[in-house]
Amino acid sequence: MQFLLISTQSLFRAAEIIRGGGLAAFPTETVYGLGADAFNPAALARVFEVKGRPRFDPLIIHIAETETLEKIADFSALGTERVKKIHLLAEKLWPGPLSLVLPKRESIPPIATSGLPTLAVRLPDHPAAKQLISLSTGAVAAPSANPFGCLSPTRAEHVRDLLGEKIDIILDGGSCRIGLESTVLDMSSADIRILRPGGTPKEAIEELIGNVLDASAAGKGAEAIVSPGMLESHYAPATPFLAYTREAIIKQSAEAGSAFVFFDGESRDAYFTAQKYIAADKPVIRVLSEAGNLHEAAAALFEILHELDKLKVRRIIAQFAPEDGLGAAINDRLRRAQH
Repeated sequence: MQFLLISTQSLFRAAEIIRGGGLAAFPTETVYGLGADAFNPAALARVFEVKGRPRFDPLIIHIAETETLEKIADFSALGTERVKKIHLLAEKLWPGPLSLVLPKRESIPPIATSGLPTLAVRLPDHPAAKQLISLSTGAVAAPSANPFGCLSPTRAEHVRDLLGEKIDIILDGGSCRIGLESTVLDMSSADIRILRPGGTPKEAIEELIGNVLDASAAGKGAEAIVSPGMLESHYAPATPFLAYTREAIIKQSAEAGSAFVFFDGESRDAYFTAQKYIAADKPVIRVLSEAGNLHEAAAALFEILHELDKLKVRRIIAQFAPEDGLGAAINDRLRRAQH
């Protein structure tokens, strides 16, 4: 496994590996992706094998330019108004953390879409990711670069620790700016539906195309999986994990070895006041954003959970965020991480 800083040379090397059927981990604005040639069934099979990912869970295809969209997606079965909305979303929200579920063309192998007639596709907002995709085959399947169900990686070191020698190259581009996976929006069904909340808030989508349904409730089985990230248990740290509302977490007493993750500094302070801790008795404490900023909290979430996993605490107790904007995506990850 090669571990290389982002450079022109390393991007060429990673693209060469992808074109040759290998796997390359690379940064996006959301999380680190595990890239494989979207047109190569053998390479895609290796993604499922390396991640331990069930074959019923489809991959997201990443492209580097909007012109590629109609080469891999089939708009012929969609009405004129739906196609207009797709192009509007692509124009206004790409590049960015939004994946669109669309009817697929035969050029995309069935293994990429778990045999479904649709594919999920996005154009990432990261210069290195776009350059890598352009240098390879123009379309790269890139689920998060981690074992299936585990915490998503937001730094190259997370990928190294989680997958190690199982992959061919890791490109180190520092910390991911957003830190949460993309929003997945189903444009292929009768009703436009959010299948997974993520880095693009529902409000930003509705501002462009009107009301959309929220179908992101946890799936109950393979038959419910039409998008990545829909399983009931997902994005989980190795450490036992529970999440509570602000009112409930303040009442939680800390057993020895516990760690608390508060949404903001005000909630942390309220907890200490309620529990009357002295300095020597304080549990491990982390705060997603001192000021309660949702963007800061989203970017810090997986980073903090990775850190606490390494500390080998006995359990992690986290606070839900406000439900508006990116808070919906943060809370989705917290709910699915509980075990």
